[in-house]
Amino acid sequence: MTDAFADTPDAGSAANDLRAAAEGKTPEHKPSKTEENALALKQAAAQKAAQFREIAGEKANDLKSVASEKIEAIREGAGETAAQLRGAATDQWEDTREKARELHVTMEDYVRENPTKAVLAAAGAGFVLGLLIRR
Repeated sequence: MTDAFADTPDAGSAANDLRAAAEGKTPEHKPSKTEENALALKQAAAQKAAQFREIAGEKANDLKSVASEKIEAIREGAGETAAQLRGAATDQWEDTREKARELHVTMEDYVRENPTKAVLAAAGAGFVLGLLIRR
């Protein structure tokens, strides 16, 4: 016989096993070398899977903490940039308002000094706008 069939029971022992099963008596089953090897491999695989899950969980937590730190740094940078942009926009708005006030004062002075020119210029502008709107 070959090694693959070394653990195979003979016909007599198989018949005895069947009789014992029919009577409700089951003989104690001694696992074969192949079954023992399969069980050992199964246990080793289960241990490796548990180790892998543990390592993967640790890596996931590490990545999560790094990502949280990066997000916080980006959030702080964005807040600083927003504050700078807000300050620049406020400064620009104040400059524009000041220039508009100066232009308004200059225009009032010009109209007071040259009322005829101002009226004629306004009439001309109204005429041109009327032509443009009519088209």
